[in-house]
Formats: sequence, C-alpha cells, structure tokens
Amino acid sequence: MSVEILKQYFQIEPETSFLDGKYFRYLKEGKLYTLVPVTHMKEDVLVELYLMAEHLSRQGDRNVSTFCASKDQKFLITHQEEDYVLLLNAYTRVPSKRNLGRKLAKFHRRGRSIEVQIQHTSSIGQWKIYWEKRLEQLEKVWYQVVQENPNNEFDHMFVETFPYYMGMCENAIQYLVDTELDEETFDIDAGTVCHERFNNEVWGNRMWIRNPFDWVFDHASRDIAEWIRHQYFKKSKSFLPDVQTFLEDYQGVTPLSNFSWRLIFARLLFPLHYFECVEQYYLTNSEKQHKQLEERLHKYKRDSTEYESFLGTFYRLMGRDPSIWNIPEINWFNIST
Repeated sequence: MSVEILKQYFQIEPETSFLDGKYFRYLKEGKLYTLVPVTHMKEDVLVELYLMAEHLSRQGDRNVSTFCASKDQKFLITHQEEDYVLLLNAYTRVPSKRNLGRKLAKFHRRGRSIEVQIQHTSSIGQWKIYWEKRLEQLEKVWYQVVQENPNNEFDHMFVETFPYYMGMCENAIQYLVDTELDEETFDIDAGTVCHERFNNEVWGNRMWIRNPFDWVFDHASRDIAEWIRHQYFKKSKSFLPDVQTFLEDYQGVTPLSNFSWRLIFARLLFPLHYFECVEQYYLTNSEKQHKQLEERLHKYKRDSTEYESFLGTFYRLMGRDPSIWNIPEINWFNIST
C-alpha cells in the first residue's frame, strides 16, 4: 500500500525498498523516502516538527529528514481514512567514524538558534511535573498489586523494589528543584531540538538519518543523560571509556555549564529505566515480552548497588570534581571502591 500512496499522491515510483529499523525506506534517483503514519498525532505537533526540520536543514544539517509535499502541495495526505507524511533524505550511509558526541553538540547548537516559539513538543521546565505524574501513576499500580496479592515473579519483584525506586525518584525531583533554584543558566542552557531517547541507534544503523518523529524540544542534557543511561545498561562493566570520550567530544564543541551537569545527574538519578520496565510489563499481554521484562527487572534489582556506586562517583568519573565546581552531591549512595 505504501508504494501505491507514493505513486498516487507524490508521483514517485520507487526503484527499490528496504527495511531500516522500524521504517521501510524507498529509493528513487539517489533520494530516500520514508512514509510515516500520523493519524493520531495532533496537527500542532506536526507543524512544530516540520518547522524544526526546516530550520535544521537551513542551518546545514544534511542528514535531517525534511517533509515532502504531495503533487497537490500538501504535506499531510489522507488515504483510506489514515493520515501520512512523507520524509525526504539524501541517500547517506552511516559513517565508519561516528564521533557521536561532537555531532550531537553540533545538532544541539543548530537547534538552539530556532526563532519560532516551540510549545506543543516542548518539555522545557516540565521534568518535575512529568516525574511526579509518573510516580503517582506507578504508586497506584503498586497499591493495586499489593492489595490483589502478587501472583507471579514480576509482581513480587515490583512490590519489593518499588519503595526503593520511589525514594530515588523523590531524590531526583528534589535535586532538580534545587538545581533550578541555585544554578545560573547560560546561552547553552536554552532549549534545543532533542530526542525522546537518544542512543547509538537513533540516527540509524544502516542509513544516517535525523528523523523529526524522534524529537522533542528540551534542554540538551536530556540527550546526554539518556545516551549515558543507555550505554551504562548496555555494557555496565565497560561503559566508562565510551562515555568519557563522548563527553570530551561534546564539550569540544559546547562546554557544559554547572546547570547542565546537574540536570544530567538529576535525570540519571530519576530511575526512568525502572519506570519504563514496569510500565511496559503491565501494558502488554505478550508472554514473550513479559519474560524479557521480568529478566530486565531482575537485573535492575540485582545490580542496584552498582548503579548507586556509579551515581555516587558520577561527577568524578566524568572529570568534574564537585568540591572544585561547587556541585552538591547526594550522600546516601552505597559507593563501592
């Protein structure tokens, strides 16, 4: 059906197609097209994603997906009561040397210069609200599981671990509030184009693409923290050299302020990995996913002391001595030596 839509609305007959991550890509005369279903997305959000993509493209990012107009000069088309947009990219393979820290810093720098006001896709200043809401929702689920009596291994682990992670969440919220009250902000702390969850795969494993539907407007620390979190849980025994190199490369373009460092730490302190694991478990009916999530929660529970140690030494591991930079630390962590 996707090929039919390309022909009917955009007069494009692709030469070939291939699966790249979660999308099918269509190739025509050296150009890459990606059809994205957007039926349940608000128009205001689509407009802002379009504006951010256009801005980054004008600023010189050659890998940003831009919105492709139909033959009727419309960016949003409706086919059989479903809405779609078509994204256009140059055919660019992932480079052998990614230099992801440096490239992310340049991406953020371009995003900061956008002049239109971004509202509907913005999370700037909203972390506390989001975190409190997620905590409240998960606490309700916890009470429900307790009252109904845990009837499987995941339920038992959730009931046992939630009070610990609730305490960690409350610490993260307080650390965030103190940061926003205490720290001076600079130009680099302005909002920019970020990603929902930035990691090594977001820009592609096969094609080098910046997809607007991965984006949110936020503080740059969001992307840095989520990349560090992903690396930590991907290879917790050997993550440090990659993270140090990533941060060195990033700061070679944009040095981080104390405010940025503290937001990174606050975000890592907020146990997003735990929340997502539990939320996914209770939202899916897939037995396969249930088993995978049960194993993941077991790993988080087993290795919680190691993650505490990582957080307790985070600033020093990253070359930012708190005593020199006047950064407050949290003193309850179990720091192993």
